[in-house]
Amino acid sequence: MEKRIALIGIIVENTDSVEKLNALLHEYGEHIIGRMGIPYREKSINIISIVLHAKQDVISSLAGKLGMLDGVSVKTIYSKS
Repeated sequence: MEKRIALIGIIVENTDSVEKLNALLHEYGEHIIGRMGIPYREKSINIISIVLHAKQDVISSLAGKLGMLDGVSVKTIYSKS
């Protein structure tokens, strides 16, 4: 299976999940190309984008684990190749 580029968009509405979220990102750190976080204090949420270069099963695994965290919403988009 070939590696692909993917973007995982994350919205965090429960700050109690941030520690677990960061632990997961650290665990998958070797696949992460870049990360951008935007705190939106007016709405009390955090918006995070993660760009990865990994096999699709690795990307899906990370996205699934993130999506299981309380108060965390996740969407993933993949490059065509």
